[in-house]
Amino acid sequence: MQNKIYRLFEYAYIVMAAFSLYLVTTHWADNRGRAYMFIFFAILAVFMFFFKRKFRKMTQQRNKDLNKK
Repeated sequence: MQNKIYRLFEYAYIVMAAFSLYLVTTHWADNRGRAYMFIFFAILAVFMFFFKRKFRKMTQQRNKDLNKK
């Protein structure tokens, strides 16, 4: 159950990145500073997706190794 929740939060970061990129395209012409801020948020969200994914896989492997013993 807990693993499904972790996976849900991983993909929520991808959704946030996509939404940030959408906001970049809408704000690019009129407010360039705000667009750059959303670019930063998109990059951060993608980074968090991969970080959370790696962390989840490490904990899965650790739990699998503990259950084998």
